[in-house]
Amino acid sequence: MVERFDPSGPLRGLLSPPADKSISHRAALIAAMAEGRTRISNFLDSADTRSTLAAVEALGARVDGDPAAVGGELRIEGTGLRGATPGREIEVGNAGTLLRLLPGWLAGQETGSWSLDGDESIRRRPVDRVAEPLRLMGASVECRDDRLPPLRIEAAPLRGIDYEPPVASAQVKSCVLLAGLLADGVTRVREAVPTRDHTERLLAAAGADVGRENGVVSLRPAQRLDPGDIFVPADFSSAAFSIAAALLVPGSSVEISAVGVNPTRTGFLTIARRMGAKLALDDEASLGGEPTATIRIRASSLQGTEVGADEVPAAVDELPLVGLLGCFAQGETVITGAKELRRKESDRIETVCAALRALGGEAEPLPDGIAVTGTGGLRGGRVDATGDHRIAMLGAVAGLASRDGAEVEGFGAAAVSYPRFAEDLRALASG
Repeated sequence: MVERFDPSGPLRGLLSPPADKSISHRAALIAAMAEGRTRISNFLDSADTRSTLAAVEALGARVDGDPAAVGGELRIEGTGLRGATPGREIEVGNAGTLLRLLPGWLAGQETGSWSLDGDESIRRRPVDRVAEPLRLMGASVECRDDRLPPLRIEAAPLRGIDYEPPVASAQVKSCVLLAGLLADGVTRVREAVPTRDHTERLLAAAGADVGRENGVVSLRPAQRLDPGDIFVPADFSSAAFSIAAALLVPGSSVEISAVGVNPTRTGFLTIARRMGAKLALDDEASLGGEPTATIRIRASSLQGTEVGADEVPAAVDELPLVGLLGCFAQGETVITGAKELRRKESDRIETVCAALRALGGEAEPLPDGIAVTGTGGLRGGRVDATGDHRIAMLGAVAGLASRDGAEVEGFGAAAVSYPRFAEDLRALASG
C-alpha cells in the first residue's frame, strides 16, 4: 500500500488522538488477571490491542464490547490471578508489549504450559531480556536460539527477586512485576533511569501492594486484583506525530485534547522545547490515575540539540521524530544511548536514517543513535515503512512539511497503533 502526502498549508484545528496503546495493553491484561468484571473506557482499537484481547480470551477471560465503537468501552470478566487456561498457543501478531508482558503472568501459574509466537517482525525481536529475570524467579522459559520467539512457558513456583535490568525497559519491569504478583516474597526492580510507570499505577489502583522509593519499584504478592473502572487517555506517542507536523509546517496552530502526559512518557516535549518548540499544556487533570492535558502547538524555528541516554526511556518511541525535527533545525542533532531503537519493529536507527536520506536529509547511523545535520527542510521523495508503523507515520509528517511531498510505501503499517492517522492529519491540513 502506497500513500502520498503532499506539501501542506498551515495545520489548524483540534485533534483527539486514539487511546494510549501501552495503557490499553496493560489494562486488558490486568483485567484478565482480576476477579470479577472490569470496565475499560476508551480502549484503543488497533491490530496490536486486538491481539491482546484475543490472547486474554484464549486464556479464559470473557471480553464483551467493541473497541471500534464510540468510546471504546469493554467489559472483561477476569480469570483470577491463578486461573489462566493452560495449554494454549498464543498468537501475538506484531504486539511486542504483549509478547514481553504476558509471560510474567503465565510463568507463575500453578499448572500448564503455553507458547507465544507472532509475525515475521516479532520473530526478530529478542525475548531473552524477559526470559532471564523470569528464570531467576524460578520460571521455566524456553526461546529460539535462547533469545528469540517463539517463547514457551511452563508453570512453576516463583520467588521474588531483586533485579536491575541491564537496559532501561518498562516492558521488562512490567513482566517482572506481573510475575511478582504470584511469587513468594517481595519483588524489586531497580531503575537507574525511570521508565513508563503505567503498570505500577494500574496495579496500585487494582489493590496491589506496590511502591517506589529511590528508584526501586517494590511489589508484594497478591491474592486478587480488583481494578474496577479504567479510563485510557489519548496516546502521547500517537499525538507526537501531529505535534511534530504542527511544529514543522509554517503557520500551523493545533490543539490536541485529553492527551496522557505521564512524565515517564513525555521526554519528547522536553527535547522539543529545548530545540525551540512553542508548546503549552492547558486543562491539566487526572483521569484514572494518569495525568492528562490539552497540548497547544505553534509552528516554530528550531535549533539542533543533543539527546543522551538519560533522556531515552521517556522519549524512546518519539526519537524518530527528534531526528525528523533535526532535519529542519539549524545545526546538528545527535541522539546517543539509544541502542534500544535497534530492537523495535525495525532497526529504527537504520530505518530512520534511510527514510530521512530518501527525503533529502543528512542523517547518519551511530552504534547507539543517530546524527542529523539540519538543512532547514526536506526535499521529499519515497519512504519504505519496512513494516514499522512509526516509520510510516514519520514519512507522512515529512511529506506535509517537505518541498515536494512524500510517497510512503507500506503505509498500512500505521494501523498497528493509529488506524485513522492519515485522515486526522489531512483534516488538520484542511482546517
